[in-house]
Amino acid sequence: MPRRVFVTGMGIISAAGIGTGAILESINHLKTGIGKLSLFPSRHDHLPVAEVKRTNAELTVLAGIDRNRDIYSRNALLALIAAEQAYGCRTFRKVPDHRTGLVMATTVGGMDLNERCYHSLKRDGTYRDYVRVFDSADCTEKVAIRFGIKNYVSTISTACSSSANAIMLGARLIRNNKLDRVLAGGSDALTKFTLNGFHALEILSPTGCRPFDRDRNGLTIGEGAALVMLESEVSADPEYVLCEITGYANVNEAYHQTASSPGGKGAYMAMEQAVAAASLKPVDIDYINAHGTGTEVNDLAEGKAIGDLFGDRIPAVSSTKAFTGHTLGAAGAMEAVLSTLAIVHQIVLPGLNFEVPMPELSFVPVQQKDHAEIHHVISNSFGFGGNNTSLVLSRA
Repeated sequence: MPRRVFVTGMGIISAAGIGTGAILESINHLKTGIGKLSLFPSRHDHLPVAEVKRTNAELTVLAGIDRNRDIYSRNALLALIAAEQAYGCRTFRKVPDHRTGLVMATTVGGMDLNERCYHSLKRDGTYRDYVRVFDSADCTEKVAIRFGIKNYVSTISTACSSSANAIMLGARLIRNNKLDRVLAGGSDALTKFTLNGFHALEILSPTGCRPFDRDRNGLTIGEGAALVMLESEVSADPEYVLCEITGYANVNEAYHQTASSPGGKGAYMAMEQAVAAASLKPVDIDYINAHGTGTEVNDLAEGKAIGDLFGDRIPAVSSTKAFTGHTLGAAGAMEAVLSTLAIVHQIVLPGLNFEVPMPELSFVPVQQKDHAEIHHVISNSFGFGGNNTSLVLSRA
């Protein structure tokens, strides 16, 4: 019989706050983490971004590491800080017999260091050792070493659905009795590559993202990390259970390299299959933490999919990306943490910057934090190439 999968710990670092308490404070006060670029010089510094307002030196202190012992990209520093929150403060180390795994996700790996050293590498190879942290698995290995995780270690990179897929894989490993607990999530640092790349796609907002607004004008790139500790009933301490992962689905509509299908076929299939996997019906869902990037194509496709699946009984819907920015490989885990907070505190999370409803949709996003009875939440993460993932988190 498949085993149950519980969330028993979580960590987050984002532009909207470091730790769940800080990010809840931002949400309570409707305070965005989106602001002016300061991490690196760029010809696009007029575009708003969602930075973690800490230097790498400050992150090194927060991560509790000796900078001289190894090379740490900003991506790895963010991952270690979130992992410490999810894993390091608890008693997991005291139960070595439990099979423990790590599944991390990222899109940029150690690119921030390589960007800074690129010209010297071309010139004289001074920083040739930095090349090895470019690997997407570098931050995964550093987290695994920090916490002594050896039973299973893997890295996923499926664009913006990466860390949702990391959580899904972790849940599958537990459900099928391959592991007892899995630390799962993702990390992505803001880099020139991502800022320039999304600018080239002409989908960055010049003012800040406005999910599900008629006048939305693009997404806002962000950075951060988020991880959850997943445990089976064998290893989970009931005192620490926050919620349960009851369903998940990953589909690929293969419509376009970067765009969603206009009718939202991939989003519909991901949500429908995740709800079915949880042995639920659409009417059972109380809240949807939408992918909601604020782009013309995504919000229309996802909104249509929500309308098609839920009909005239659409649950509360919001996108939290106006707080955190779109954190790419970290987004799915970040929003799973926020969805867990919605269940723990019995609240519907608000969005920001909404003014005018989309005429094509039959719902408007939640704009103020609202107390509600939350039993089941869908958390959506949709990536380039049509790699779409939905998670169902439920009150345990």
